[in-house]
Amino acid sequence: MANIFTIPITTENDKNKSEHSIDDNSYIQIVVTVPDFNNNNEKDSKENKEEIITIVSADNQAGQLPIMPPNADSSATTTIFEQKTESNYLDADDVDQTKSSANQNGVRLRGHQQIDNDVNIGHQPNQLMMVSKKLVEKAGTMEHAMMCMLHNAWNLRHFHHLPQWLQDNDYLLFGHRPPLASFTACFWSIFRLHTETMNIWTHGLGCITFVLLSIYLFVASAYATIPIIDKIMLGIFLCTAILCLAFSTCYHTLACHSHQVLVLVCKLDYCGISLLIAGSIVPCLYYAFYCSFYSQITYTIMTISLCAASVTVSFSAKFSEPQYRPLRATVFFSYAFFSFIPAVHWFLVHSDDETFYHSSFRTAIFCLAAMAILYIIGAVLYASRIPERFYPGKFDFYFHSHQLFHIFVILAAICHLRGITSMADFRLFVQQSTCQL
Repeated sequence: MANIFTIPITTENDKNKSEHSIDDNSYIQIVVTVPDFNNNNEKDSKENKEEIITIVSADNQAGQLPIMPPNADSSATTTIFEQKTESNYLDADDVDQTKSSANQNGVRLRGHQQIDNDVNIGHQPNQLMMVSKKLVEKAGTMEHAMMCMLHNAWNLRHFHHLPQWLQDNDYLLFGHRPPLASFTACFWSIFRLHTETMNIWTHGLGCITFVLLSIYLFVASAYATIPIIDKIMLGIFLCTAILCLAFSTCYHTLACHSHQVLVLVCKLDYCGISLLIAGSIVPCLYYAFYCSFYSQITYTIMTISLCAASVTVSFSAKFSEPQYRPLRATVFFSYAFFSFIPAVHWFLVHSDDETFYHSSFRTAIFCLAAMAILYIIGAVLYASRIPERFYPGKFDFYFHSHQLFHIFVILAAICHLRGITSMADFRLFVQQSTCQL
């Protein structure tokens, strides 16, 4: 029984080539052969007792991983040998040693070419590298061994050599991950430099930051003893911020897995944005209309309804397609813009009373205004793809629009948290949880 994984690759030498000169057929094919434990034939069982992992390829560049067409009959030009840790190529002594070892261990040599007929394996046009059970046992499991090889095998791709479902930003020319049909390989990719690396780490570290802030606020700060309803209000924002950042990190980590996984994590990402917007508005409504119950409830219901509608739209298959990027920005911007309606209402009601002029509320207003400005700047950069649209290929790895958007989101969320806590300070420690000054 064999499982085959085909991985597109581009060598580092391709980076400096024009897009039309890169070989479209470059890729690595992984073949995993598992013994048939249901075979009752003792002889066949002995022959099949080895677990075999193979990399099928053809020579591309000296020192680079070889390539082979996906539909090629690998058994027709196959050479099997045990991979050395220090090199991908073998000499004549290695070939003899591998053949002897294979015969002793009962490994069945597959293919029409014999191993001793291909001494100069490193220079043959077609070759098959095999990792025997020894390496599998070293790694712990066959799957882990294969994932280790996959992690080291894939190379960065040019935008025009990605499958259509991975083509999102055509101003980022090089540095894209190929499709990685393994969650483990996707995870390990976060430690390699590519177009998504900074996207992953900005929101990944942001998520960890908000987890630590939550622990501090509810365990070590003055908010540890506030009433439960106030803890819930602060918790709503913190939880939605953590979810949004976690979903975003998952999206940028797993987007290259497959088209089905991409669609799913896209929906989760947009869902997280919708939840964060609602989680940002609800606590503000609670503290702004602390003594106006009906206004508080009315605006809260409207916010939750808009959140539900936004989540529903987010789970639309078409909504995640690249051509709908401006529409996505418009939907979330309009949803967030709704928060200005209760803000104007509050200003008209409280502009003449002491609430508006108290230092805590002034701090809250300043922080919330800064939050709005940061979100707007981030959304504009995201939708217009600035700065990479003016310098295609110059911001492939650092400081392209999506990375800047992530940074502005983190800063805006921190400003918002400061604004909410300032409003809470006024209601809890100045007003003493009453509606009388």
